[in-house]
Amino acid sequence: MIEKIVIANRGEIALRILRACWELDIKTVAVHSDVDRDLKHVLLADESVCIGPAPSGQSYLNIPALISAAEITDATAIHPGYGFLAENADFAERVEQSGFIFIGPRAETIRLMGDKVSAIKAMKAAGVPCVPGSDGPLGNDDQTNLRLAREIGYPIIIKAAGGGGGRGMREVHSEAHLLNAIALTRSEAKATFNNDMVYMEKFLEDPRHIEFQVLADEHGNAIHLGERDCSMQRRHQKVVEEAPAPGITAEMRERMGKVCAEACVRIGYRGAGTFEFLYQDGEFYFIEMNTRIQVEHPVTERVTGVDLVAEQIRIASGMELSVKQKDIVISGHAIECRINAEDPRTFMPSPGLVTQYHAPGGAGIRMDSHLYSGYRVPPNYDSLIGKLIAYGNTRESAIARMRTALKEIGIEGIKTNVALQRDIMEDAHFQKGGTNIHYLEKKLGL
Repeated sequence: MIEKIVIANRGEIALRILRACWELDIKTVAVHSDVDRDLKHVLLADESVCIGPAPSGQSYLNIPALISAAEITDATAIHPGYGFLAENADFAERVEQSGFIFIGPRAETIRLMGDKVSAIKAMKAAGVPCVPGSDGPLGNDDQTNLRLAREIGYPIIIKAAGGGGGRGMREVHSEAHLLNAIALTRSEAKATFNNDMVYMEKFLEDPRHIEFQVLADEHGNAIHLGERDCSMQRRHQKVVEEAPAPGITAEMRERMGKVCAEACVRIGYRGAGTFEFLYQDGEFYFIEMNTRIQVEHPVTERVTGVDLVAEQIRIASGMELSVKQKDIVISGHAIECRINAEDPRTFMPSPGLVTQYHAPGGAGIRMDSHLYSGYRVPPNYDSLIGKLIAYGNTRESAIARMRTALKEIGIEGIKTNVALQRDIMEDAHFQKGGTNIHYLEKKLGL
């Protein structure tokens, strides 16, 4: 087992990793920027190292500083969490070259799946269903691109090969706007991802966002842990997630989960990962693979009983998976509400001092958060400040418990989106289940 881990992240996921390390009797090193000295996991870790000033480019994205932190503390591994450098192949490579264990996939796998064009090619070869598209990057021949779009059929979407997190994509509903959309997306992709490669896909107008959680080790074992529904989104950012997905049958789950697990074996995957799909008219279409732990992993943990972060660490230690596919049983229903420090109507970030914090409790309630009374939320990072998870034997029970927990939660001193989450839980269409990825934005009038 790994002896000491550098937690190369911040906030709630850093605290989540620290707790997993404690359960496995692993020492922890918290790295932090100079404005994050008072983060909960920094105060609790065995050791802490300041890696730079507040801007993430000078701290959490500073590869030499992170590796130096591992060197001076005699750590043996680095866990990247999610965001920041979690899906950066160069970082994974540098970690391994420096003699440390990267808790995640190999660098070549991250590169393969991080480039959306190569990822789609690999998934098609593995038998994973994909959205009809250009089957490769778009060239500079306007007539060829116009012909491709006509063959696929409007509406279509132009995507950056190096994109992610809802960035680097543009919908096109008519031929008159196609060439300009390609040019604009190329320009934005170059500026944002330093990669101007773009490709074309059919734009599905009424899809849900369904994703499958997988685990794979270095010994050729790969399993799936069922699916999550992440369709409640605003500007391609998830707001509410749940497991299992309403309307997905056990037969569909087994079929798609098996395809995902077999794809992991084919590409030599290692660690925790997520296959993301658009689901429409009873069909799944692959869109991307996240080669890291997901923000919404707790709902899968709750319905399967598997500690995904602990499994990540065991896999990185060279161990086989502690569970087999036959051990995975989906039981009950779990819902996660992302709690953000933002205005619930304008969505403007709301950093500042948390004057009072009360975490909700009760049967089936889990709160993953780094907040505490007296903590100051800095303006420098993502607005996510916590994840509220409710579990019940049925979906109706989980929703009822979430409604209760959202009434009980207390965060004062800053604005949060708790009011929005309460509204979603009361929404009749959400309660019915199966809303598409555009539903929330239409509800909000965006």
